[in-house]
Amino acid sequence: MGPATFVLPDGRQVSPLHIASWGTDPGRAGLPGVLRELRGEWPCVPFGTDAIRDLPSAWTPSGPTFAGADVPHGFGSNHHWRYADAPEGSVEMVLDYPEDHPVQRLHRRIVADPAAPALDFELEIQVRQACRLPIGLHPTFRLQPGDDLHLEPGSYDHVRTFPGTVEAGASLFLPDERFDRLDRAPTRSGGTLDATRLPLDQDVEDLLQLVGTGGHVGLHFGREGYVARLSWQPEHFPSLLFWFSNRGRAAFPWNGKHLALGVEPICSAFDLGPAISTASNPIAESGFPTAIELDPSSPFITRYRLEVSSRTT
Repeated sequence: MGPATFVLPDGRQVSPLHIASWGTDPGRAGLPGVLRELRGEWPCVPFGTDAIRDLPSAWTPSGPTFAGADVPHGFGSNHHWRYADAPEGSVEMVLDYPEDHPVQRLHRRIVADPAAPALDFELEIQVRQACRLPIGLHPTFRLQPGDDLHLEPGSYDHVRTFPGTVEAGASLFLPDERFDRLDRAPTRSGGTLDATRLPLDQDVEDLLQLVGTGGHVGLHFGREGYVARLSWQPEHFPSLLFWFSNRGRAAFPWNGKHLALGVEPICSAFDLGPAISTASNPIAESGFPTAIELDPSSPFITRYRLEVSSRTT
């Protein structure tokens, strides 16, 4: 979902969601759908991918998985949805999954709040069989050189760094670490870095997972004088994944220029896919689930909201 323009009470129009620069490049035709149309916000069912990775033994892919679990961020992130009838002021979309997939259908509702510069989202997941899956939402916010973005993460229990290498030569954070404060993230070069201030001053492609979140986060766009606030149901998504895409990928379509911040409510172990997220892993062992129980007799429904305001403090 994007672009999205919000009108502030003072009449200013702001568009906090990211739109990838290669959206009209003919070369994008060979990319996976999730990259070909990279923009804004979308749901990931399941979240992540069962790709082969070199990880410590605590992150063993020993959980149940299925054919298609290696698709990046799930079938729904890579295929076009169809529109459904919806009341005025809202949009509804539906996507049917392949017949051999445990997920049967996704139904998505987006409603513009008539009383505030905000969008309310609802995601409904119907499954064919009882299963446990990592699920996530993928709002992606724009960054530009010279921006002054300050993250207000709200409450959380702890933070974890990715247990491997996200991008060779561009991973910033010390791998497989647990720590207490987002503004003191341990780095591979030694010392700590304030990960709440963006964009970063070096080329980075990396992830941090806030575990045990309170269900809300603020993004203060200081240079432009507004704040975007994302809120969700923490009982569904107990973690928040930050994707720092800070000029760290040199290959097409990134071309060493991509700047964006993923702010992703998840019930998942990073983006490591079903086989790791449904298994015993350090996040699940710390008391916070990394997969959601889904039942064909009762659709899973979750709601979340994106709102902007002119207040920056």
